[in-house]
Amino acid sequence: MSFFLQVFWILSVVCIILYFITRAALPTVSDANFAFFQRSYLTVYLLAMAGDWLQGPHVYVLYDSYGMTPHQIEILFVAGFGSSMMIGTIVGSFADRYGRRANCILYGILYSLACVTKHFANFWVLMLGRVLGGMATSILYSAFESWLIYEHHKRGFESDLLGNIFSHAVLGNSLVAIVAGLLAQKVADVFGFVAPFDVSILLLCIMVVMIIFTWTENYGDKSSSFRHSFSSAFQAIRNDHKILCLGIIQSLFEGSMYVFVLEWTPALTPSMPEEEQANKDGISQEGHRGTIPHGHIFAAFMVAIMIGSSLFKLLSKYTSVESFMRTVLFVSSIALATPIFFAGNQLIVFAGFLVFETCVGIFWPSLSTMRGKYVPEETRATTMNLFRIPLNLIVIFILLQSLPMKIIFQCCTFFLLAASFVQHWLYTLYEKLPKTHTLPSTTVDKLGLPKDEDMDVPSKGSKPLDEVEEEIV
Repeated sequence: MSFFLQVFWILSVVCIILYFITRAALPTVSDANFAFFQRSYLTVYLLAMAGDWLQGPHVYVLYDSYGMTPHQIEILFVAGFGSSMMIGTIVGSFADRYGRRANCILYGILYSLACVTKHFANFWVLMLGRVLGGMATSILYSAFESWLIYEHHKRGFESDLLGNIFSHAVLGNSLVAIVAGLLAQKVADVFGFVAPFDVSILLLCIMVVMIIFTWTENYGDKSSSFRHSFSSAFQAIRNDHKILCLGIIQSLFEGSMYVFVLEWTPALTPSMPEEEQANKDGISQEGHRGTIPHGHIFAAFMVAIMIGSSLFKLLSKYTSVESFMRTVLFVSSIALATPIFFAGNQLIVFAGFLVFETCVGIFWPSLSTMRGKYVPEETRATTMNLFRIPLNLIVIFILLQSLPMKIIFQCCTFFLLAASFVQHWLYTLYEKLPKTHTLPSTTVDKLGLPKDEDMDVPSKGSKPLDEVEEEIV
């Protein structure tokens, strides 16, 4: 049994223990309506994520089998991030005006069409597929969450339960990623590299049918024009520093995360003696690198994310998200610094990467929870897509520079350190808020929730924030 596989099994045991500790430490939810709502959302969301995960492992190898040069493949990948940044931002913002449910259905259609293009060994057809995939990705990371937050508050569920859904979503997403990777490999071995994309189409179609029959529609501001939606989103970011902080944190952390996805393989791959000598002579010998068990390492990463999702629940019980995320972001910066200070030490670098993935597992539900508090409802999807513009710029810039691996991880470490400082700024803003603050006033108006002045809510400092939040919703 390889070292990486041993680590996977050890982490799996830790994950299971943490899961049961979390269940015992936190109160169970007895509301049948909430349980049904949570199950309905998670089923659709995990099908959407499965459709995405199935495609990832074989994109590069499929392009290579079609005879695409490394430069062409690089252009195709950059096109995907560019499409998500430019066209995807516009399409994703349609959710606020035309409906979040409709936008989620559009995600299934666009991503299915992107999978269809994988059947053609033509550069421009594949380019079209990357553009469609970039648009779909923007919807995936904005419309689903926007729909959930609106429906959660509309149906009067407790605010704390929203973090519970996000935590389960991260946990389930990691499980789906492992299963999808195994399934993709199996069908690719039997039917060829394009087969995983066909399975993805099937799951996306099932997802669309479930949305049509189980989800109700909700909107942001239906009356606003496209220009007005973007103007309102920019104004919200400019006027509310908490929203600005969230945008900066998301861009810096997720930008570093996507770069990490591209760089963890060379960082963990041991150098062969020929390559070490070539490096001394200033000669590139990438073809002589050793091999690593990618599947075992990826599975270990996913389990680490699951551990992070359980830690999120425990941390949320004892302190605010705004507070503990300062430490999480700082630890993540140290974790990605391991390839800088311990280059070539596979054990320490792998340990650092596992710590980083655990931070990722805490980050996702934490960021979603904070967005649910501070981002205005009427422009939620538009604002979230604006956050993705600098994120994609970071990834595109690093992809196009052909930087040495050490420089790349130095950039990521700097980005994460900066994110931790911005999180501290957000924490100071959170501490200054009135204790009755839960949702943006525009969100309260939109959902028809009672305002502070309409309720018998004690003055600032007389009650903990979480208790007052329960009264408001």
